[in-house]
Amino acid sequence: MKKKFIVLFTFCLGVFLLFPPYPNQMSLVSVFRVTEDPAVIVRGTSNSALTVNISFGDSEVADWINGLEEPYPLLFLDMDWAERFPTTIALIKEKNIPVALLGNEGDSYNKNIAFFINQMERFESLFGTKPLWFRTIDERFPYSLQTVLWETEINALGSSVKWSGGEVPSFSDGEIISVPHHRDKRVNFIELKKLNDGRTYTTVENVLFGTKTKSKKMPD
Repeated sequence: MKKKFIVLFTFCLGVFLLFPPYPNQMSLVSVFRVTEDPAVIVRGTSNSALTVNISFGDSEVADWINGLEEPYPLLFLDMDWAERFPTTIALIKEKNIPVALLGNEGDSYNKNIAFFINQMERFESLFGTKPLWFRTIDERFPYSLQTVLWETEINALGSSVKWSGGEVPSFSDGEIISVPHHRDKRVNFIELKKLNDGRTYTTVENVLFGTKTKSKKMPD
C-alpha cells in the first residue's frame, strides 16, 4: 500500500511539474462565504480598501484603468456596461485588477431573483468565474437577495464610506470606501486621485481576513 502511494504521489508531482497551472488561474480567488449567515459586510477592523462602482464611461475609464498601479481598487462592474466595452475588460484582465458584480437597485430584486442569476451568469461568462463580491447600486440588499447570495457563495459587500467628491474623509480603521462612476453621478478621475493619494490602501480581503468583520443584517 505504501509503495502504491509513493508511486501515485510521484506521478501527480510529475504531472504538476510538466503541466503547471496558468498564471491567471493561480491568481483567481476561490469563491467562499465570509459570513456564517446571510448578511451584508460593511467594514473590517484594520486598514482601508477602495472600491469603485462603474456603470458609465468610455475612453476616460480605459485611460484611468491603464494608469492604475497596485494595490488596485476593487472594481464593481455593471454587466450592461462591461459587455459594451470588451477592450477595457481585456485591459482589466491583462492587469489582473480585481473585479466584482455591480447590480441594480436593491428593490429590483424583490420577487425577481432570476434577474440576479442572469447577471451572475453574464459575469461568469465574461470573467470565467463567479463573482466573489456583489453590491447593489444603492447598497440596499433585500433579505431574499441576501439569502440567494449566501446560497451561491457570493458575498454582499456594502461600504462604510460613500465618497462623491469634495473633502477627503478622515481615515477610519477597517473602512471600505465606495466611489460612484455612473451617468448621473460620478467622481472625476482627477479628483479621485486626490482620494487615492490621501491614504494607503490594501485589498478588501486584507481589510477583512484575520479580523472580526462587522456586518449588518437586514430585516426579513
